[in-house]
Amino acid sequence: MVTLLQQLLNGLTLGCLYALVALGYTLVYGILELINFAHGDLVMVGALVSLSVLRWALGWGWPMWAALLLALIVAMSVCAVLGVALERLAYRPLRHAPKLAPLITAIGLSMVLEQGASLIWGRGYLTFPDVGLAHPWEWGGVVVTTMQGVIVMGSLTLLGGLLVLVQRTALGRAMRATAQNPMAAQWLGINTDRVILTAFLLGAVLAAVAGLLIGMYYQVAHYTMGFMVGLKAFTAAVLGGIGNLPGAVLGGLLLGLLEALGAGYLGDWTGGWLGSNYKDVFAFAMLILVLIFHPSGLLGRHAPEKV
Repeated sequence: MVTLLQQLLNGLTLGCLYALVALGYTLVYGILELINFAHGDLVMVGALVSLSVLRWALGWGWPMWAALLLALIVAMSVCAVLGVALERLAYRPLRHAPKLAPLITAIGLSMVLEQGASLIWGRGYLTFPDVGLAHPWEWGGVVVTTMQGVIVMGSLTLLGGLLVLVQRTALGRAMRATAQNPMAAQWLGINTDRVILTAFLLGAVLAAVAGLLIGMYYQVAHYTMGFMVGLKAFTAAVLGGIGNLPGAVLGGLLLGLLEALGAGYLGDWTGGWLGSNYKDVFAFAMLILVLIFHPSGLLGRHAPEKV
């Protein structure tokens, strides 16, 4: 039982990180039906920028809380600028092109961001400084670190704030109207270009926060780290129902739990044939089963084909 509770806690932590990144995919797809494969690399940029700022601030004797705050602000700013630039320079000119064109462009932008990061930060693994959040707390044999608490509480707060923004504010209504019918939204006076730009900006900011949290959690950053994070977050968005914000949260949490349970029990379930290193296979296999029996995702709705 203790092992189960520990793996559930680990899965909740991972799931919150995946959900943060998955919301970026969902925000853009819900409005444009565009899969922004460069989104995972914004997480990588957020992690590397925050690492550089942390090292600089701590080297100048800043207190840890101030260094973390500065790193977060700078990472969010850099990722926001990148997200806006990607939309304005790459995606907006292709908005009325065949859907394959922006998809290929997104893959190309992902490679550009990765190679650009390798030129700036190098190709080696970079270690995050100890931010003092690794202190363990034990309840009934279950170990909880302060870092896990920060990730879960911070992520859930951001996720809840975004849901309130989309469901309860004028901007959220404009986003939902643009997603439902961009032409009608324009007739009603909504600046759809600004709404789309805002979706990219919000997704980039969430990616920066996720990058900092992932870097602090694993205490390492690398120029290719965005690929697997982005792939898993995209999987989470599809699992929950891409285009559906609660679905992205649900998909992220489920994927994190599946990955943690696979790491903890896959060896026992298969008699030692498969070890914890097959946890990704286990998680993606569950995704395949969900899509076979419910192709639109757990909270997605079946939509008629567009002609």
